[in-house]
Amino acid sequence: MRIVSVNAWGGALADGLLPWLADCPAGVVCLQEVTRTPGLTGWTRFDDGDRALPQRANLFDDVRAVLPRHQGFFLTSDSGPVTDATGARHRQDFGVATMVAERLPVVGVDSAFVHGEFVAHGEWTVADRPRVALAVGVVGRTDGRRVWVVQVHGLRDLVGKADTPARRAQAVRLAELVQRVRDPDDLVVVCGDFNVLPDSETFDVLGGIGLTELVGAADTRTSHYPKPVRHASYLLVSDVAAVERFEIVRQPEVSDHRALLLDLRA
Repeated sequence: MRIVSVNAWGGALADGLLPWLADCPAGVVCLQEVTRTPGLTGWTRFDDGDRALPQRANLFDDVRAVLPRHQGFFLTSDSGPVTDATGARHRQDFGVATMVAERLPVVGVDSAFVHGEFVAHGEWTVADRPRVALAVGVVGRTDGRRVWVVQVHGLRDLVGKADTPARRAQAVRLAELVQRVRDPDDLVVVCGDFNVLPDSETFDVLGGIGLTELVGAADTRTSHYPKPVRHASYLLVSDVAAVERFEIVRQPEVSDHRALLLDLRA
């Protein structure tokens, strides 16, 4: 079973991201920073006062179009205004999406706000935005083992990626979601853009429930990210022996984050 995780950056590099997803035979695709704007397609502009970015109006539908044989799950963390090419404003939902190949039975779905709660912003805030985690349970076709794939988009803090009480609370809530959905024989994968450093206490919390982190101090950013701190995305598993391959994908560059690719015996 192949699992791919990447922060999609709102689809800013959709011309590279979408063909890559279509050609990557992943059973489960986990995407962070996914957009949905009801009734709108094409490109929009996002502005939170700290940065202005081009975004796809409906990245979720764009991905569904290139993965027509995947079942899609979209979870909204918050919503706010974006503008189209004419300058008109639209209400955009922002969150995470998990796509599951139709060959894999989906046997469970759960979610949690790991920071804050849903907010409909009048204007996007720069920091302290809500964050969500999405858990999808599938059954592997090789041995019939249930696999829970849990993804999260971690809290952004303009001060940096160091540990804070809010980030520890986020890790505890994420661990609670994992513990709620799993049974003792289940295989668990937790992935996403955690927005923390490799030595974060987040991994102590998740290690305490039996998860092993695979990325370590590796660079998970692409050339589209100019800042010096190169850590953001991580992937953890409950059974290292089930890992056939793990790769931090350097090429092609489909975002300002490198994709994470995991092949499991499942």
